[in-house]
Amino acid sequence: MCSLSKILARNVILLNELNSYKSLTVSEIKRLKEEFLIDFTYISNAIEGNTLTLQETALILNEGITIGEKSLREHLEVIGHKEAYLFIEEIVKDQVKLSEKVIKDVHSLVLMEQRENKGVYRRVHVVIMGAAHTPPQPYLVPVQMEQLIQDNDQSSSSHIIERVAKFHLDFEAVHPFIDGNGRTGRLILNFELIKHGYPPINIKYSDRRRYYECFTSYHTKNDPIDMILLIANNVEAEILRYLEIIKIANDMTDSNYF
Repeated sequence: MCSLSKILARNVILLNELNSYKSLTVSEIKRLKEEFLIDFTYISNAIEGNTLTLQETALILNEGITIGEKSLREHLEVIGHKEAYLFIEEIVKDQVKLSEKVIKDVHSLVLMEQRENKGVYRRVHVVIMGAAHTPPQPYLVPVQMEQLIQDNDQSSSSHIIERVAKFHLDFEAVHPFIDGNGRTGRLILNFELIKHGYPPINIKYSDRRRYYECFTSYHTKNDPIDMILLIANNVEAEILRYLEIIKIANDMTDSNYF
């Protein structure tokens, strides 16, 4: 396995290569973003137990169609996740810094079906079944969230992928909300990546076991390396995917295909 420094350096090189190409058209970018959002929404919800399929998720988001025999909650989870992603795209444009307010605003959209819980830190103790870590008592959540934001602000010397991985691990460890922590955490992860010029990532459903093992590794070894590598690998895969798309588009333009 390549060293972490080499992987991170390779991501920077690939990102610079991607940015060196002529941009896609507005409609092409819009189509790619829509495809990513459907896939991201489907997988992020599926990881948390939502039973809607990829095709059903697409029908809800694109056509506004309700799926028979599927709960209202599952439909709202799809719609809420979409709205939360569109929200982070908007605040990236405004160069908004990560804050507790941003996190609560994202969570309010993710958990739109639970009016009493959305955007509100939990007031009860929770246990994550099978996890190697027990989240803090509820009275400690505001204190730890404030510290988490401060630590993130002060870690600017490290690579952004290292920072987002560490933040994601610590955010999920605090588990600040009664529900929706995973979806909110993955949205915040992408918020930070997009803000720093990287493409958003979509941790594959097939990688969910590896994803969960990253948390176990962190809490048993106090080392975030597994999550850093998972995110770095996904970032590289996304950059390579976009490189392939944009190279084909540029080649077709250069050959006067149109």
